Amino acid sequence: MSRLILIVDDDPHIRDVLSFALGKAGMETREAGDGEEALAAVEKWNPDLVILDINMPRLDGIEVCRRLRATGDVPVLFLSSRDDEIDRVVGLELGADDYVVKPFSPREIVARVNAILKRGGRALAAAGPQAQVVHNRLSLDPEGWEARWAGEPVELTATEFQLLLLLASLPSKVFSRDAIIDRLHGPGFAVTDRTIDSHIRNLRGKFVGLGAGDLIETRPGIGYRIGACMGSAQ
Repeated sequence: MSRLILIVDDDPHIRDVLSFALGKAGMETREAGDGEEALAAVEKWNPDLVILDINMPRLDGIEVCRRLRATGDVPVLFLSSRDDEIDRVVGLELGADDYVVKPFSPREIVARVNAILKRGGRALAAAGPQAQVVHNRLSLDPEGWEARWAGEPVELTATEFQLLLLLASLPSKVFSRDAIIDRLHGPGFAVTDRTIDSHIRNLRGKFVGLGAGDLIETRPGIGYRIGACMGSAQ
């Protein structure tokens, strides 16, 4: 079944280029020219992924992403006209799944969209049933794309869920940032260490309110592994 991608950018040329590239890759596309149109389009078409420009009239991409995250978990790929570390971190902390700086290659966008969809909940469900992972108070259901702490559901983005599932599936293993990137995106994919750190920080922030201060353990100079998940304060 063809995937539906919503392209949100105030530049019609960029929308046309991406629509053509994604169409050649076998995907359907819809377009929106500003943030308000984007929110209406998500509600109308329920896309599998949103490509979202940051700098737009009416509502910027940051605010659109914030509203999308308040109501659902559709994957988001940010586009930006500047390689600003503050924008990058803010976008990831809001729950964006990836970030690309203009100018970009349409082929790169298609590759990143495919990578996000392959690790996303809808793609995972289509891949067949996977066993539930339980690690003390943490439980992860890959088939239902559901995370719980002591029975309480926790809303995660596709990337956050997949990252946590990776750590919890091998509780004795310490993963370097490069190893995490390779597992989630594939070898050679252009994602920075700072991106992984942002996702880890997001995960900790979402669980800490439930008393999960020991969700993920940092091994300085090495990387991360799943914590005890017994509910100790941080």
